[in-house]
Amino acid sequence: MNMQRRLPFLETLAYLNPWRKSRLETYILQTCIQAFASALMIVSSLIFLIEYVSISKNLGAKADVSGLSVIGLMLEKSPGSILVLLPFAFLFGSLFAFVNLNRRSELIAMRAAGVSAWRFVTPAAILAFAFGLMTIGVFNPVASRLSDHYDKVVGQISHDADVKDMGAIYLRQGEGSQQIVIRAESQDKVIGHLKGVTFWVYDIDAKQVPVFRKRIDAQEATLRAGFWQLKNAREASVEGPAVPAYDVLTIPSNLDPQKAFKKYASTQAVPFWRLPGLINQNRISGFSTAMYELKLHQLLSTPLMFAAMTALGAVFSLRLMRLGGMTGLVISGISLGFVIFFVNQLFSSMGKAGVIPIFLAGWSPAVLAMLAAMTLIVYTEDG
Repeated sequence: MNMQRRLPFLETLAYLNPWRKSRLETYILQTCIQAFASALMIVSSLIFLIEYVSISKNLGAKADVSGLSVIGLMLEKSPGSILVLLPFAFLFGSLFAFVNLNRRSELIAMRAAGVSAWRFVTPAAILAFAFGLMTIGVFNPVASRLSDHYDKVVGQISHDADVKDMGAIYLRQGEGSQQIVIRAESQDKVIGHLKGVTFWVYDIDAKQVPVFRKRIDAQEATLRAGFWQLKNAREASVEGPAVPAYDVLTIPSNLDPQKAFKKYASTQAVPFWRLPGLINQNRISGFSTAMYELKLHQLLSTPLMFAAMTALGAVFSLRLMRLGGMTGLVISGISLGFVIFFVNQLFSSMGKAGVIPIFLAGWSPAVLAMLAAMTLIVYTEDG
């Protein structure tokens, strides 16, 4: 019965294998899958341990949290960190897989039979590329949702909403001939409910120059669909004396109540499918979209990065064991992986600062890693 239940699943996996009629590529795929899974388990275990200690230390001083609660929070926070370090899992997994093939002389037999390095590196790279696509469409949204829930739970445990830690809040809205700059001293636990709010209203003249028109101060302001609702508001314009206070005042708004405050969320808590909408909303609100555009391009380049790291791991494992020097090559491969990670962080910082274009900052590390891998394979194969 168990074999009958497993057969459809195994048949599905076999059908998804583009090399299902080739034993060599299928064997390499199986070996790489086992190695990738082992490397991923090691990386995940380290992250779980680090996050558990971090959460216990940070929350232990604020509230009485049980061990099970800490484990639950750890499981919600860790996936985001695991996704950041996934390229290393593919680098280490590829190194382990091909070094083992080399130690068992299987790689030697392949090379002696005239099999090109491209033939057994390509299946591993394509496998990593496919996993990168799954990371973008499935794993990233799941990790983002868990991260967002983690932030909310931690805010409730510490009895302090995340938005209160951000100090003053600034928004901008408007289109056509009018722009409104909004400043609030704080935001309530209910997103969109601001306290100590000031609205500066500007008219845009024929030369596209903003001209100050009036100021509105309110004790509270709530963003609803299509308008702001102000309480205890007082209006003052440049054309006349201050208007008596309003108990309730409404101001038209083109901001979306569900998205206007999403810019305060970290990029890690925003899933891939919501990034384009959030970027557009921030543009309407007049805020910088660099961080979210960079995150979008980095996610889109994820499959290429995974494939590049896998190819790099393979190319540093092709040297015959009897020639020696394998340990040095493995260390060189790991060192190159850390260099690529550093370059990725450097380009991210430069992109956020506006030193280089966002597109270049998001794609350059993955492209450079792939070019380095292809260059090393060509050098190894053709001298």
